[in-house]
Amino acid sequence: MAVKQPPQILAKDTVARSKLFAIESLDLRFSNGVERTYERMKPTGRNAVMMVPVTKDGDLLLIREYGAGTENYELGFPKGLIDPGETPEVAAVRELKEEIGFGANKLTTLKEVILAPSYFSSRMTLFIAEDLYSEKLEGDEPEPLDIVRWPISQAEELLTHLDFSEARCITALLLALKVLNTSQA
Repeated sequence: MAVKQPPQILAKDTVARSKLFAIESLDLRFSNGVERTYERMKPTGRNAVMMVPVTKDGDLLLIREYGAGTENYELGFPKGLIDPGETPEVAAVRELKEEIGFGANKLTTLKEVILAPSYFSSRMTLFIAEDLYSEKLEGDEPEPLDIVRWPISQAEELLTHLDFSEARCITALLLALKVLNTSQA
């Protein structure tokens, strides 16, 4: 299959802005001459990380955190933005310390994912975090996060848990189970 050339960008314009986001309008011309206007979240250049922490006892460590989008507390894995100058690995360990009070001596990269490529450019690197050690850093959460221990032997039950619904968390869990099951076989 031939690789298509991306469309030509004829114009970019920021059409809306909030404290957190900017929406950008793109006027595009495709290789067949068709022109369209697309809207997307303006790229910030900041990516993120998400970790699937696994204890030596065989538990997954999850957090219960308020999600303003769903107006509810959601169950998921620790995650956060990569600060300027950090590698994904350094950000992963920092976020673990901030959100669950543990660092990790072993990180296994699972995959880099994009939430919705039609609207976002930011990438998230997914990791398995193992060989955990106790260390707490002050985070930016407005309230303490609930830490939930979940036996890895019951991990597939998370897929049907009502509060475990974020697509990135489900992806991270499925990829982690594939790697962990392979390494334990």
